[in-house]
Amino acid sequence: MKKSALLIIDVQNEMFQENDPVYEGNRLLYNLKQLIATARSRGIPIFYIQHNDEGLKEGTEAWKINAEIAPAMSDSIIQKTRPDSFYNTTLEEELKRQGIEHVMLAGMQSELCVDTTCRRAYSLGYRVTLVSDAHSTWNNSVLTAQQIIDHANATLRWFAAIKTTEEVLFAEEVGA
Repeated sequence: MKKSALLIIDVQNEMFQENDPVYEGNRLLYNLKQLIATARSRGIPIFYIQHNDEGLKEGTEAWKINAEIAPAMSDSIIQKTRPDSFYNTTLEEELKRQGIEHVMLAGMQSELCVDTTCRRAYSLGYRVTLVSDAHSTWNNSVLTAQQIIDHANATLRWFAAIKTTEEVLFAEEVGA
């Protein structure tokens, strides 16, 4: 069995602003909390990916990881400046150091950072699972957030196993 890690991408305070919150943010946080608790109970490493740019300046309240899913001391926090969680970061080095061969992806934004990280992880040779109900986004001028999420789940099946939170929680392979 392959050693797994959980990647939580860009779940930062900015995404939960009252005037423009991420789609179904409470459901997203609920599912993330379940995934995190299960990963911790099974000794699965957790990597929090944290975006830094002009809108999410390091050290600001908006930039901080949402307190409901706050990292533990044993978790890794990877800083990034692009949608690709591997680009100019220590993520790949850390995954290799820990012998990780399978990454489970959750977080934001479905069509940007989650999509890009999924494709890159696959291209780097990782086995990838996208947790279909643990990533989210916002409506845009063409599609609703739900349509974007559904499209990501349908498209990324070429690069990842698509599983719900419940399927991941009860999969025996997760802790291997």
